[in-house]
Amino acid sequence: MKIPAYLQKGDTVAMVCTARSFTRDEAQEAVSLFESWGLNIVFGSTIDINANQLGGTDEQRTDDLQRMMDDDSIKAIWIARGGYGTVRIIDKLDFSKFVKNPKWVIGFSDITVLHSHIHNLGIATLHAIMPYSVPKALNEAKETLRQALFNEDYQIEIPSNSSNKTGNAEGLLVGGNLSIIYSLLGSKSSINTKNKILYLEDLDEYLYHIDRMFYNLKRNGYFDDLNGLIIGGMTDMHDNQIPFGYDVKQIVLDLCKEYNFPICFDFPAGHIPDNRALNLGTKVSLNINNESTSLKYI
Repeated sequence: MKIPAYLQKGDTVAMVCTARSFTRDEAQEAVSLFESWGLNIVFGSTIDINANQLGGTDEQRTDDLQRMMDDDSIKAIWIARGGYGTVRIIDKLDFSKFVKNPKWVIGFSDITVLHSHIHNLGIATLHAIMPYSVPKALNEAKETLRQALFNEDYQIEIPSNSSNKTGNAEGLLVGGNLSIIYSLLGSKSSINTKNKILYLEDLDEYLYHIDRMFYNLKRNGYFDDLNGLIIGGMTDMHDNQIPFGYDVKQIVLDLCKEYNFPICFDFPAGHIPDNRALNLGTKVSLNINNESTSLKYI
């Protein structure tokens, strides 16, 4: 995997919309955060544009991201907001120059489209807070993004959940939003999970939807040769009037009972304030015991 160049003070980061719309006024806390780190923010042409719920038409969003990918003065691209829309432009983008001179693409949620597609090009990306989420982000989430961008050593260690499946694993870290990964199955953006550690999170889904999506991942071989599974925030889950009968942990454990890989629950990443940065496409070690869970970059 290619690792984009890490940032230095004075570097310029572009802020663009690939999904829902976002404004300069909404971006002020995010701009202040990056400026406090010695970075400069340049607004893309899609900031302050509203095409229904999207940050510009498909053509506008494609052109804006393409321009920032190809501009050598831009050292990283921070996607402003998730929601929906990135899949509408992914096949319109030309990654030929980006592959030769990669830069960090930062975001989560709908931005999983970019993470997965770029992973298949052999380039690492950053699953982390976006400008939209900065105001509610905990200091731990902000600090891990800074550490990731500036190549400072860090690891994530949390108390173990009683539902965890203990064990140790190593492999490239991949994944993101479950609904998006599910929607990419069968496309050229669908990831290969063989010998990797898969991270998944989601928001505002019915429990039976979660079950259905996990079954589809299983039927597509996502768990056959997996080294480890990390479940992040499963936020605002819903149930029907007649209960589904399983919560997310029970769904995952039941579906994965035939496999030997370790499984971690309640990892601090996803649609939660403690959304810590994950270097997707880099090699990590995952250690899960009865007392703690740790993720280290190796």
